[in-house]
Amino acid sequence: MPSSKSPAALPLSTLLRATRRLLRPLVRLLMRSGVTFPVLADLLRGLFVEVAITDLLVDPKTRTDSRISLLTGVHRKEIRRLRLEETGPDAVPPVVTLSSQIIALWLGSPGFLDPDGRPLSLPRTARPGVAEPSFEALVESVTTDVRARAVLDDWISQGIVGLDGDGRVRLNTDAFIPRTGSAESLFYFARNLHDHIAAAAANIEAASTPPFVDRSVHYDRLTPQATAALQAAAREAAQRTLVEVNRVALGLVRAEAPNPAAPTTLRVNFGVYVYVEDMAGRSDAPT
Repeated sequence: MPSSKSPAALPLSTLLRATRRLLRPLVRLLMRSGVTFPVLADLLRGLFVEVAITDLLVDPKTRTDSRISLLTGVHRKEIRRLRLEETGPDAVPPVVTLSSQIIALWLGSPGFLDPDGRPLSLPRTARPGVAEPSFEALVESVTTDVRARAVLDDWISQGIVGLDGDGRVRLNTDAFIPRTGSAESLFYFARNLHDHIAAAAANIEAASTPPFVDRSVHYDRLTPQATAALQAAAREAAQRTLVEVNRVALGLVRAEAPNPAAPTTLRVNFGVYVYVEDMAGRSDAPT
């Protein structure tokens, strides 16, 4: 998003201190995963060059090695090497798109909800001659390339759904928490943190009213009992809010008349998070 404030106007020392704190949990994760500083430094070197070319030097005529070197501090020899190693955009794991669409439909479509707006427990297949929603119909409303049984088996293994006493498929209310370390979990890790940082960065550079919502409720010096109660309340409120926004989104998509001339390149990501930490003895405790 264009900004009328130059990044040079930001207090550099304060920005770097904030960046140090922002990167701390990421550096911890990388180190625990075996990623060393030289590996990260090489990645950042390439990213500086990529951002300079794609985000800052909008006029192709200005994208010379000298101009990029001046802007990034990367040597021209390295820039030439990095230009030859350009990679395409990251691909979205197919399971992410499929599962997200199915769950969104289950949580937001009236045909799959009870009178109180909760997702129905679904029979695996509809009974012959009975007009009722089923898990098979839910999956087939999104795709016919993957069998409903394959989706069901995978979701049961992940804990996304379970079977009740009657063999009906019951959606976990915390639906689609990907397996730790899976391609899905890393996709959401990157996308959600990218979007949160992008929104916060745009708000910092905004000349007047911040363009994006970025708010939080935060308390410290809490007892374990108060912390557990607040975390439970936050999780419940977050789930309600996400389900409601999902319903609004489905309604908007269905209400729009097809218009080939209308652009469809925009996207919206609305998210929530809850974090709990014991700051006793921590040198980086927030003030």
